[in-house]
Amino acid sequence: MGLVQEFKQFAVRGNVIDLAVGVVVGAAFGKIVSSLVGDIVMPVLGKIVGGVSFEDMGTSLGMGPDGQTEIVLKWGAFVQTIFDFTLIAAALFMAIKAINRLKAAPAPTEPAAPPAPPRNEVLLEEIRDLLKK
Repeated sequence: MGLVQEFKQFAVRGNVIDLAVGVVVGAAFGKIVSSLVGDIVMPVLGKIVGGVSFEDMGTSLGMGPDGQTEIVLKWGAFVQTIFDFTLIAAALFMAIKAINRLKAAPAPTEPAAPPAPPRNEVLLEEIRDLLKK
């Protein structure tokens, strides 16, 4: 079997295609969450703590070797990235929890018919009915 045939067989497997779809959806989801954090959560949080923009927060470490560029430790952007990660992790946790709940839920079934009574009870009922007559 040639290399091209092996690659073709590998690429059309369900797992590879599922993985590719997951990566694309995950990238899009990551952009949505980054926008949520950067455009909604962080400005509100910045307003609460005194009207600061977290993206611009940092600590100057001095001038670079060329003497013209300032070296800045941008810890505000790091805080924003932590918020991104936390929201993505929480959303994935909730999604996986919901999927697991759906997998574990038994399929709805019709109520089972009551089991037939034992043979000796049936005989006793018949004898009782005959004695009543």
